[in-house]
Amino acid sequence: MDTPSDKALVPFVSVENMLALIYEHGIGTCLAELADMIEADFKRWPDFDKTPRVASHSKLGVIELMPTSDGADYAFKFVNGHPSNTKAGLQTVTAFGVLASVETGYPELFSEMTLLTALRTAATSAMVTRALAPKSAKTAAIIGNGAQSEFQILGLAAVCGITDFRLFDIEPSATGRCIANLEGQNVNLTACTSTEEAMEGAEVVTTCTADKSYQTILTDNLVGAGLHINAIGGDCPGKTELHRDILMRSDIFVEYPEQTRIEGDIQQLDPDHPVTELWQVLNGTRSGRTSADQVTVFDGVGFAIEDFSAMRWLREKVADGALTELLDLIADPDDPRDLFGMTKRYAIRAGKAA
Repeated sequence: MDTPSDKALVPFVSVENMLALIYEHGIGTCLAELADMIEADFKRWPDFDKTPRVASHSKLGVIELMPTSDGADYAFKFVNGHPSNTKAGLQTVTAFGVLASVETGYPELFSEMTLLTALRTAATSAMVTRALAPKSAKTAAIIGNGAQSEFQILGLAAVCGITDFRLFDIEPSATGRCIANLEGQNVNLTACTSTEEAMEGAEVVTTCTADKSYQTILTDNLVGAGLHINAIGGDCPGKTELHRDILMRSDIFVEYPEQTRIEGDIQQLDPDHPVTELWQVLNGTRSGRTSADQVTVFDGVGFAIEDFSAMRWLREKVADGALTELLDLIADPDDPRDLFGMTKRYAIRAGKAA
């Protein structure tokens, strides 16, 4: 009968089950756990296969595959980025991912990753802020209040203890939505009418805009001594957020230089401009913040190891099977050498049923 074995039935985490998981554990807990998982994997950076993501660019956006492996598990994410999608009522970013066994090549988890990517992106920003920002930081500016903004705020609150947030978006309705969504989340939110107003008193600033173009979201005169910047919106060729002069006087920290030099804000700089890899800061081999006046920039573009960490975290959370569905995804003949026989046996069954 070619009955599927347990290995052929792949656990799948749907959007509904991802929402249930976030509700069950609490979004703050999810973000804090993810930050710790990502940091743990960054500390063992040399264990991973690393390559810039495989990208297919068009005038309207990008479709990417993001693979990596640590020798025991293999993961990849399919993700798009299409800023104009919102005009058609579609998401700017959508994603799904797979975690597989290196030993067998069989997938062990298949999941939605639109929500999970939002969580891991916010967790990464928070992890980096914990490592690089002034330890006493309590106020952050969030420039760009789109789909990522609430996650970024809650990540900084849960992981870094930041309590006060100053918000600006060129569309005031986006700021209003963000504030309404975060009602009751024990954070203080201030709607601002300009970037300049949002920056007043901020010790941390996160820029997360979506337009696929060279932009100057932050100008040099707005960046004072001691500021930490999470520049996470400039994440593909031809898309930036920071004025070049900011980068020239800052210490810049990146995930994977070979990818960030193509996609990040540092695409504006010479190819050999010095940057520090985050994993070296996290494992103690390179310095992070060394003075109160230092300006630190996280030029974050998203890297596959963060998705790998997110999938590992998710596998642990759904291990009891309560929040998964089993998909008959892998052809599993009784005799592994007789794949064609499955088609014959199905034809016989179908003929009898008719």
